[in-house]
Amino acid sequence: MSAVSGRQIAVSVLVSCEKGAWCDEALRRTLQQEQPPRVEAALATQLCYGVLQTRMRLDAHLTAFSKRPLERLDPAVRAILRTAAYQMLFLDRIPAWSAVDEAVKLTKQLSRRPTDPGFVNGVLRSLERAMPLQPPTDRDPIQQLSLQYSHPRWLTETFVSLLGMGEAEQLLAADNRQPPVCAMANPLRIDAPSLLQRLAEAGIDGTPHPWCPDCVMLPNIGSLEQLDLFREGAFWVQDPAARMAVTALGLQPGMSVLDACAAPGGKSFAAAADMHNAGEIIACDIHAKKLPKIQSGADRLGMDCIHATVQNGSKCREDWKDHFDAVLVDAPCSGLGVIRKKPDIRYKDPAPLEDLPRVQRGILDNCASYVKPGGVLVYATCTVLPRENDAVVDGFLADHPQFCLEPFSLPGLGQQPGRITFWPHRQGTDGFYTARMRRER
Repeated sequence: MSAVSGRQIAVSVLVSCEKGAWCDEALRRTLQQEQPPRVEAALATQLCYGVLQTRMRLDAHLTAFSKRPLERLDPAVRAILRTAAYQMLFLDRIPAWSAVDEAVKLTKQLSRRPTDPGFVNGVLRSLERAMPLQPPTDRDPIQQLSLQYSHPRWLTETFVSLLGMGEAEQLLAADNRQPPVCAMANPLRIDAPSLLQRLAEAGIDGTPHPWCPDCVMLPNIGSLEQLDLFREGAFWVQDPAARMAVTALGLQPGMSVLDACAAPGGKSFAAAADMHNAGEIIACDIHAKKLPKIQSGADRLGMDCIHATVQNGSKCREDWKDHFDAVLVDAPCSGLGVIRKKPDIRYKDPAPLEDLPRVQRGILDNCASYVKPGGVLVYATCTVLPRENDAVVDGFLADHPQFCLEPFSLPGLGQQPGRITFWPHRQGTDGFYTARMRRER
């Protein structure tokens, strides 16, 4: 059993995030390395995501009791304060005194400054005496939402402009809820009811997804890769909205399919499942280092119709022109639909996002040339911004009259008029966009 606690793991991951790492990747890597008991892995996961989901609120409260500016603290001390404050303010099952005590112990282990343990103890004891605390307030309603749900003002304004104040608040609240892990039963190995039964035998309580076939919802238990069922290829992890982008392709056995931006591979796996592993799926990524994960996943799942290869989606392959029955372009995007799973996205600099529609359009223009006459092209993103979604598709259709939007049906959601935007607060999925187009000539 590892001696590393869930709190230690959380602090380590949060410090890595301040240095530029993504929370989900850093957490996964650390859990695989340390292999803590399941209860500690679950605590580390809750603390990492919880702190990032509430960081602006936490910092507002901590600042009120700290004589030192938070930004000048050692990153580990700052992370310790945030994890302790999150436990005290948001986790009922952990007594405040315990959170403070563990924070001071961690500070003694991680900080070289002899006054830091006393400083941490003083800030947190003051916070404890002031509890219960109300959320920070502001007369400006946009700023109030921003502080209450820890979304930077620019992002809060964006969501309000799209949805209005009331529904934007629903979205912000959904962004701060930890979603279940969605496991897709691999039909080549097992069906969903049998997967649920096998998971129960392993001590994991799963539930069927309300509308996504073959999807089982699991509690977040840390590293699923340690499960025998995962190693046996019984399932892969994928959000239902991303799964529906593949469903929209309408695949059949024997087809030739291009997954133009495939990493980490979930949509290629879904395509192979829909095709009963019969046909050809070319799974591409611009980065060679990502291909082994796609190929190893395909091998684990027994999907030998998938072939991973390096290819830049914006660079033309002459031998692929007019070759594929179906092409999926899951374009690089702002990622603002996956804040539930990558809560640190909200704190990134928005300036680099401005050029994304140009990049997306370049990939879509190029990959469209690979579709056979009569074939299907699906454009997808994990964002909810119209400038990266409808605007890109509308511009593409205006310049490519041989393509047209085509309605499609999704299980549990019915007929769609050629495109759909999924929202966390509406469908309970990631924010995700899918548009289906038919090449008519």
